[in-house]
Amino acid sequence: MNTTTTTLDLGRPSLWSRRSPADWLFAVLVIGGAAYAFRRYGAAMDGYEKAILVGAVPALISLGWFWAPLRWLALAVGAASLLAIGLYTRTADAFGADLAAADKVFLLKYLLSSQSAILWMGTLFFMSTLFYWGGFFGKAGPGGHGDGAAMRIGSGLAWAAVFMALTGTMVRWFESHQIGPDIGHIPVSNLYEVFVLFCWLTTVFYLYYESHYKTRALGAFVMLVVSAAVGFLLWYTVAREAQEIQPLVPALQSWWMKLHVPANFIGYGTFALAAMVALACLLKVSNARSLWVGLVLVPGGVVALMALYGLLGSPDAALTESLWKGSRLIGGTALFFALMVALRHPINARTPSLELMDDLMYRAIAVGFAFFTIATVLGAFWAAEAWGGYWSWDPKETWALIVWLNYAAWLHMRLMKGLRGTASAWWSLGGLVVTTFAFLGVNMFLSGLHSYGTL
Repeated sequence: MNTTTTTLDLGRPSLWSRRSPADWLFAVLVIGGAAYAFRRYGAAMDGYEKAILVGAVPALISLGWFWAPLRWLALAVGAASLLAIGLYTRTADAFGADLAAADKVFLLKYLLSSQSAILWMGTLFFMSTLFYWGGFFGKAGPGGHGDGAAMRIGSGLAWAAVFMALTGTMVRWFESHQIGPDIGHIPVSNLYEVFVLFCWLTTVFYLYYESHYKTRALGAFVMLVVSAAVGFLLWYTVAREAQEIQPLVPALQSWWMKLHVPANFIGYGTFALAAMVALACLLKVSNARSLWVGLVLVPGGVVALMALYGLLGSPDAALTESLWKGSRLIGGTALFFALMVALRHPINARTPSLELMDDLMYRAIAVGFAFFTIATVLGAFWAAEAWGGYWSWDPKETWALIVWLNYAAWLHMRLMKGLRGTASAWWSLGGLVVTTFAFLGVNMFLSGLHSYGTL
């Protein structure tokens, strides 16, 4: 028995022996890129930024080894970012690169400047959503399932949108450092920047699950919430000129931000993903009456309450305006969901099994909960540094706790009580409402220490 065990252990390939030449080439390229960045920009980095750069190397290599498509994405984003930086640095001003080149150089103006890349991101996400939904009503793929040509195009467009989002983020980071020596910062500091972060993070997680479960039919649902975020981003850009890079307020001038915000938005993104999968589950498992009640009457009641609030009058005109805007948004969402209910039969014919969707929903929430927990702990440390206390019951902190408790309860009920099916899906979909209010509603309707993120 002992001999057999030893033979099996010795015959199992080690982690290193399983690596292919492509794996090692990718690792060399990542290490070489990090060395170049350190040599080229190390003088402008503080100790924390250098530590993040060093830590990013094994993290990126591990991710590329774990999921091969990330290699090509990372290399393409790195090449495009370096090309943009090279085009910027052809001419110089008092601080370094001449940012006016964004309006003069063709590739920067129409493709690689941060604003151009992010606009391309939005266009590609909208197109991806349309193709994914078109796949429900077009020719099915092999076996009659929903992976026809339209959905394959939708998936490719989603990858292209992620590429443009990451390129825009990296170039924006470079641009911020060229405006002035005290302005440069990682672009995760305001609503404009974090919406870009939310869009590409949510999509990357979805694309991984799409590959893992070998079905593209759920992309139509997930891309809905991503496209909604893009729509908000475009409105916010026009209404607030949010694309302009601004100096950080003192509370944001902390290295905790570089860790807290990405971890937080992994949580937001995976919670949103799980909610949209839950919607696909409900369309498949619920009867028409319950769907109409849940997806039309409930949002309609929220609209009615908001309208009543507006008619009665509010001492705060800005708050009243926000409520009316929220009413129109919820009303439009309810009408769209009503259309989905009406078309549920062709949609349900292409979506995967309930067991698969239930498992995906659980995995997404589990990942999101882990990162949201980490983000909450990091946020407490950041609060102690910025405001002198770990917890102050600020509205943003309070609603973050509500989000955490909601998903902690969901996971507890699933793991300990076997929560499945319709109840699980409705809870997950309702969690999106709670998460959205914590993310945006607090900024719209409440005030507090996080007022730098107001709408």
